[in-house]
Amino acid sequence: MQRPFRKGRARRAVAPLAATALAVAGLAVIQAPAAHAAGSVVKVTGSQGHWQLTVDGAPYEVKGLTWGPAATDAAQDLPDLAKAGVNTVRTWGTDATSAPLFDAAAANGIKVIAGFWLQPGGGPGSGGCVDYLTDDTYKNDMLAEFPKWVDTYKDNPGVLMWDVGNESVLGLQNCYSGDALEQQRAAYVSFVDQIAQKIHAVDPNHPVTSTDAWTGAWPYYKKYAPDLDLYAVNSYKDVCNVKSAWEAGGYDKPYIVTEGGPAGSWEVPNDANGVPDEPTDQQKADGYTTAWNCVTSHQGVALGATLFHYGTEDDFGGIWFNLVPDGLKRPSYYAVKKAYGGDTSGDDQPPLVSDMTVSGATDGVPAGGDVTISTDTTDPEHEQISYQVLYSSIYLDNNGALTPVAATVNGNTLTAKAPDRPGVWKVYVKATDGHGNVSYGAKSLKVVPPKVSGTDVALNKPATASSFQTDPTGGCPCTAADAVDGNTATRWSSDWSDPQWLQVDLGQHTAFTHVQLYWEAAYAKAYDIQTSDDGVNWTTVKSVTDGDGAIDDIDVNGAGRYVRVLGTQRGTGYGYSLYEFGVYA
Repeated sequence: MQRPFRKGRARRAVAPLAATALAVAGLAVIQAPAAHAAGSVVKVTGSQGHWQLTVDGAPYEVKGLTWGPAATDAAQDLPDLAKAGVNTVRTWGTDATSAPLFDAAAANGIKVIAGFWLQPGGGPGSGGCVDYLTDDTYKNDMLAEFPKWVDTYKDNPGVLMWDVGNESVLGLQNCYSGDALEQQRAAYVSFVDQIAQKIHAVDPNHPVTSTDAWTGAWPYYKKYAPDLDLYAVNSYKDVCNVKSAWEAGGYDKPYIVTEGGPAGSWEVPNDANGVPDEPTDQQKADGYTTAWNCVTSHQGVALGATLFHYGTEDDFGGIWFNLVPDGLKRPSYYAVKKAYGGDTSGDDQPPLVSDMTVSGATDGVPAGGDVTISTDTTDPEHEQISYQVLYSSIYLDNNGALTPVAATVNGNTLTAKAPDRPGVWKVYVKATDGHGNVSYGAKSLKVVPPKVSGTDVALNKPATASSFQTDPTGGCPCTAADAVDGNTATRWSSDWSDPQWLQVDLGQHTAFTHVQLYWEAAYAKAYDIQTSDDGVNWTTVKSVTDGDGAIDDIDVNGAGRYVRVLGTQRGTGYGYSLYEFGVYA
């Protein structure tokens, strides 16, 4: 359950101490009977299997979203969320920047599940590893910091509850294993309980929970964290199994779902190009509806959910999950609004990209060649739809940004140039209606080196190199032979120094007219193409001083038994790395 590409998770939110100072001054003059007079009293009430959350004595079902924008954006965004039926937002951090969010929430009848981040957090272990058995400095710092912010905001009417940690029970598996992992998990959850005790001492009027990424964390909470008022879990594809997990676990506390929605990139099957097959916008919208229905089906135990995610990023993760990428509302936004009881009758509904095909997606499109994208896109109001094509290299270099590209549009068919770098890319079609709505289609595209006329006389011939990497953690050994095997999934990779060379033995004196170099990310900025008949004395037939990686197609008149590429200046801090070294006659 490792979850990369999450946006907005580590945002922290809190307010100036001036608010506390004013509250204290007011108490001195008015002699209010209780410190919580300005805020709400939130309780978990009821008995086994018949719990409910109450705010000032009134039942409260969490109908929420996780919050991604800056706290300073809350005043402009939360009125719309309130109209959509949202009564709660959840954060992952609370600090001196959070005041605008709490204040805007209170002004709009919305409350905040205020998070506190603990390392490692985030499922994949983001934020670094902590030894919860021995790192007293870290623990003491958190024990001092978190209650300070609780004291700062406990009387703000925007506070619903405090949420300590996020996915660290799971995330610790990226730091430890075996018995050490079990010891760390027990120590971490015991520390969460210590924080809960501290928070309760400062603020007895708001519950404390802790979030993890799987219900497998709950047995630890049951054993080591008796001071939590309720449990919390992030669950996407498996959200409908949370109820049965709770029943099987014999738990005596209710729970909330603090993240949920459609299946994530770590939960879907791979497509024909070997990368996660992204659901359509309709499938994503249905995922939110299903998640909410499964939460509400566990009456008396599941106290609501904050579905993921109210964010505006329009990168890889944002297009997968955000309800309002770039501030535009997509079908998922309206699905959540409908689930939460918001009135959609007067809304201009979004377009829907319900299907999308990309020509040559799995066979491979030559770098720089034409890509034809066909979509099945409709708009409920039959409004004119504007289209945009975007690419992401997320599966090549972990860069989740989306780059717009020029495209010609003919109805629902778009034509654009393929990226100039071979590999598997994501292709997106963005469809907007001009009324603040958007829908996306997303597919993968395999980009291959351009075809070269003639015969590759270096294919599968003996090759040697000045060095090659053997470290299996980098996907190696990466030998010289891997650059002349015709397989773009293998590569030669050199040591991290200059100069380095790779040469191929053509077997006899051979004339050639073209060389194609397909670089991995570690490319040559400067290099020579050289020939030799004895493998000792070399003649340079082409020098390159401005290499930029990807594909180098070089027309050259050369002849010799041996051909080599001599790298003299690396383009990165790594070595030289070639997927393919083709010599064409």
